Amino acid sequence: MSEYLDQDIKFLPGVGPQRAEILKKELEIFTFNDLLYYFPYKYIDRTKFYKISEITNNMPYIQLKGTIFRFETVGEGARQRLIGYFRDDSGVMELLWFQGAKYVKENLRANVEYICFGKPSIFNGKVNMIHPELEPVDSKPITTGIFQAFYNTTDNMKKKFMTSKALNKFQFTLSTLIEGKIAESLPSSLISHLKLMPLPMALRQVHFPENPHLLKTALFRLKFEELFFIQLKILSLKHKREDAFKGFVFSQVGYNLNTFFNQHLPFELTGAQKKVIREIRKDIGSGKQMNRLLQGDVGSGKTLVALMTALIAFDNGYQVCLMAPTEILAIQHYNSIKKMTDGLGITIALLTGSTKIAKRRIIHEQLEDGSLQLLVGTHALIEDKVILQKLGLVIIDEQHRFGVAQRAKLW
Repeated sequence: MSEYLDQDIKFLPGVGPQRAEILKKELEIFTFNDLLYYFPYKYIDRTKFYKISEITNNMPYIQLKGTIFRFETVGEGARQRLIGYFRDDSGVMELLWFQGAKYVKENLRANVEYICFGKPSIFNGKVNMIHPELEPVDSKPITTGIFQAFYNTTDNMKKKFMTSKALNKFQFTLSTLIEGKIAESLPSSLISHLKLMPLPMALRQVHFPENPHLLKTALFRLKFEELFFIQLKILSLKHKREDAFKGFVFSQVGYNLNTFFNQHLPFELTGAQKKVIREIRKDIGSGKQMNRLLQGDVGSGKTLVALMTALIAFDNGYQVCLMAPTEILAIQHYNSIKKMTDGLGITIALLTGSTKIAKRRIIHEQLEDGSLQLLVGTHALIEDKVILQKLGLVIIDEQHRFGVAQRAKLW
């Protein structure tokens, strides 16, 4: 079935080469599959008809039932427009076309009852609707459901009468051709466990919903599937990365962490902190490179968890870098960590854009010979030619404020 859906959209009955080019250029619909997954942006209740007398400003798209009793061409040149006078038993409104007047006059007839769909407005006290969609009342509806799907189209498409209605017809043709041929994409056990709508039914209902419940269920199934495969791709990339880049094994929990925990811990760890530290211990002891996001409210103890992870790195003979987005924040981290680890004998330095050249030279030397255990800083950590003898852990505060390439420079 995959090969069938990969067919060029021009081969769908009713499309052809010219319309196919419009679909490709305007909507990037190249294949049957592209059309199938081009979903409606809204749905209109087909059972609801308004009267002209009910129209007010700022109304959404609506449908009315009535007849065109006269056509009139007004204006000249670029300002020329065709007006169709449309009436029902409550009043009269103007239907306006600024392009395609010839097509309209050839295809619409006076005194024939039409269903008129569009966005109404009121100008100079007159109700009007620009470039409405019309179909005879006695025309056969595409679907028996109460909802009509509407698809986004461009101005260029509308000028060539490639409207939402045309896309709806293409979808109906396609759904007829592929009926019974769509393969399920998720395991049956998962579908059963989560009570998901089968894929073929979901695709049918999203284009031609029978009722609100089925539409909601179909949308949930399709959204779930999209997120499921995104997550699957992320997990696949994660496993490939773990295989390609091996991490250091932090197997020892020694003097630094034990002394800090027993003598310097400023408060008892929360349950969430203990849980995260256990997870981190598992990661850094696995031999796989850890790439973890630590998330929590302000004051929830994220820095303390990061520090305890750094202490484990020190116990295993590795150096640590902590990068912050601003100099003020870097200084704050430097002072806070220095205070919490006072008495442990850990060597810590601060490197920012304000650090003097002489001081920078000393820091670089200590990093290269391994005597400096923790370097706290700003972008200077990646802008300077910083070389660490044995970097084992990188901590980035407010990582969203750094680019991907910037973060990657540290490891």
